[in-house]
Amino acid sequence: MRTNRFLLTIAAGFMTMAAYAQTVDEIVDKHVAALGGIDKIKAITTIVADRSLAVNGMDIPTKTVLVVGKSVRNESTAMGNTMLQVLDGDKGWMVRPVQFGGTGEPEDLPVDQLKQLAGSLDPFGGLVNYKEKGSAVELVGKEKVDKKDVFHLKLTSKEGLVVDQFVDANTYLINKTKVAIAGQEGQIDFSDYKEVEGVKMPYTMDIANSQMSMSFITNKLTVNSQVDEAIFKRPVK
Repeated sequence: MRTNRFLLTIAAGFMTMAAYAQTVDEIVDKHVAALGGIDKIKAITTIVADRSLAVNGMDIPTKTVLVVGKSVRNESTAMGNTMLQVLDGDKGWMVRPVQFGGTGEPEDLPVDQLKQLAGSLDPFGGLVNYKEKGSAVELVGKEKVDKKDVFHLKLTSKEGLVVDQFVDANTYLINKTKVAIAGQEGQIDFSDYKEVEGVKMPYTMDIANSQMSMSFITNKLTVNSQVDEAIFKRPVK
């Protein structure tokens, strides 16, 4: 009798785990569908975004050119100076004007900034095709964020990076993420989703950490335009 109870307990435990895993996948599947579906997501290969960056009382025009999964270039202009951050494959470089502590010449991107920039190569988020990427997703629970019901998912990449994703329980779009890089926790709030070529994208991103906060407002977003990949190459003296 005790043996039967023991086996039933184990079976019930496995059934609970299976249902729990299925719930995670149901949430992720609804999230992907809310974005527009996997076929439309995969159809987007390049993104060019013109944005305004509000930080420390300044409004900084910023242009991002992205080849999905491969390369990204961020170019900002402040006080007549141009700043660049570029990632091409696994190599990154930047240009910082002298007024902002740089040399005005191309230099290597610091490791922490390299990791942050690498995240932008996947503009639709780590939940999309997470299994194919070698990531794991855990359902932490259902919570309230800014008075909205959200599913709190913990995503762990194959490299070990942990990202807390908060999926709106009504729209199934992400409204907040939290991640710690180089020992510093950062948070991004996503809002003002708009559909571009059948895929919903956030037009407002509010970013904050212990040192500063900033807001990205998208003014124009173009997908699948021709991109000259020479713009990602580091200039050679």
